[in-house]
Amino acid sequence: MDSVSQKDKLIIFDTTLRDGEQSPGVTLNTEEKIEIAKQLSRMGVDIIEAGFPVASPGDFNAVQRIAREVGPLMEGRDGEGKVGQPMVICGLARCVENDIQTAYDAIKDAPKHRIHVFLATSDIHLEHKLKITRDECKQRIAKMVGLARSLCEDVEFSPEDAGRSDRGFLCEALAVAIQAGATTLNIPDTVGYNSPAQYGSLIKHLCDNTEGADKVTFSTHCHNDLGLATANTLAGITNGARQVEVTINGIGERAGNTALEEVVMNVHTHPDAYPVHHTINTRLFFATSRMVEDLSGMAVQSNKAIVGRNAFLHESGIHQDGVLKNKQTYEIIRPEDVGVTSGNLALGKHSGRHAFKTKLESLGYAGGALSDAQFQTAFAKFKQLADVKKTGVTDGDLHALVSDSRNPSDGTAAAAAAVASVISTDTIPAEESTHLASHDISAPRFTLKHMQVFTGIGVTPTATVTLHDAVTGEDRMDAALASNGPIEAVYSVIQRITGLSIDLLAFNVSATSEGEETLGKVAVRIARSASSSEEGTASPGLAPSGAVPKFAGLATNVDIITASANAYVSALNRLVSHDERNTRASHKDRNVDI
Repeated sequence: MDSVSQKDKLIIFDTTLRDGEQSPGVTLNTEEKIEIAKQLSRMGVDIIEAGFPVASPGDFNAVQRIAREVGPLMEGRDGEGKVGQPMVICGLARCVENDIQTAYDAIKDAPKHRIHVFLATSDIHLEHKLKITRDECKQRIAKMVGLARSLCEDVEFSPEDAGRSDRGFLCEALAVAIQAGATTLNIPDTVGYNSPAQYGSLIKHLCDNTEGADKVTFSTHCHNDLGLATANTLAGITNGARQVEVTINGIGERAGNTALEEVVMNVHTHPDAYPVHHTINTRLFFATSRMVEDLSGMAVQSNKAIVGRNAFLHESGIHQDGVLKNKQTYEIIRPEDVGVTSGNLALGKHSGRHAFKTKLESLGYAGGALSDAQFQTAFAKFKQLADVKKTGVTDGDLHALVSDSRNPSDGTAAAAAAVASVISTDTIPAEESTHLASHDISAPRFTLKHMQVFTGIGVTPTATVTLHDAVTGEDRMDAALASNGPIEAVYSVIQRITGLSIDLLAFNVSATSEGEETLGKVAVRIARSASSSEEGTASPGLAPSGAVPKFAGLATNVDIITASANAYVSALNRLVSHDERNTRASHKDRNVDI
């Protein structure tokens, strides 16, 4: 077997916060993007594409804050087998002068930064979308890549729709980019069209036939429309690519992108099969996967490779017998290598903070993964659960409690960090402005204080709810009836209290472990209904109809109605913090195909 020193370093370029956020229904606020960026830095990611700065002032601000707050961090990056330097912060730009300058202004404060520019090279895009000739395409590449290089030493160029571009012209276009100063050439299969043989052959052809190819790093960027994103990426590595563009859980628009965890674990599991090594801390995969799932609202399918809940479960009697005798009979990856633990440290109501912290660290929440306030919130929720759960608190429960510690519905400082933003004063009556002046704008506006539900067979479900409004400083109580059950009644009364008209787009409930005492985990996704703007409610102005942002909320409780209410309030707080003066661009405006 080749030693690590004899292999090339595989550069991990994570685009969860840019391409991944283009998933339908995903809207991350700035604080959530920073939280994910910090986790990716701890995990050892080499480069993070923080966003598309020119899309809006809000998108620019998010990328700039990541450059300033996450760019210098070294936690988890020093030591043997680690990357040994800060994460590169990358901003995306079209081949347009203002895009490139704006991207540079957003990322320039990071110790290591990169501008990523792109332009389509396939004939169908040149003719029908850009309406330019091949020669004009090359001229634009030369000019705009040259501009990016004059601002930044690290420049990446992507020929959009490379998978369907003429190979001869593609080599010409890439040679122009190299001559203009590009240091990385990213080869996107934009529509997920290629097979592994086709994509691997394309990478090899470009490495062998592009003038100046030995001076640059070739990169893969594959989409999963035919379910081949990971296979295509690995084919690219085999044929000369040394950077891979990936997302956590493979999230992204349409069928998604290449999953970071799948590529890394393939290289990790088959060290003899690939000419590269990685410096990723794989033990953070499970915790990172759950973080992205919770903050994005994109559920991970149970049978998802590496991080799915069933990835290490065995129900077949033959398999169970083999695993009990020797785990290697049916497990090609050790669960603990990706952060799935089966340790002997059982937690109960007598467990203290030290034991709780040790257990969380074993689950991937070490170092700065949780702020002090978030840790204290999670510990308080753990003690509450341990008091009522006789069978002990499971790993699944603990992952859920950590997620809940970021929940803005409980009014804690820890939860507030997940939804920090500015509440629009345009929607607040003048007589309430004095309360706003003293209100901590990083805290959630609404907190669930009291709830009483009456339901049963043959009766009309009724809910009475009290919410605390941090803007007015008042407790507001109301009641509502419903025809479709107690949760509808709860959601209806919350809308009455807040004056918001909300569409419930998704509602999912699951158990974090087995047994009657398990936690119920509820995830919702909401959007302001089109009628809100017509009714003049207290909702801040959002994007136009057709591009309305969606907001996810998550909560856990042994009572699923309480969990449902808290999840709804959590999502609602994200909605009201979406300030129109600093709003991010709509999906339509910030989505770009590469």
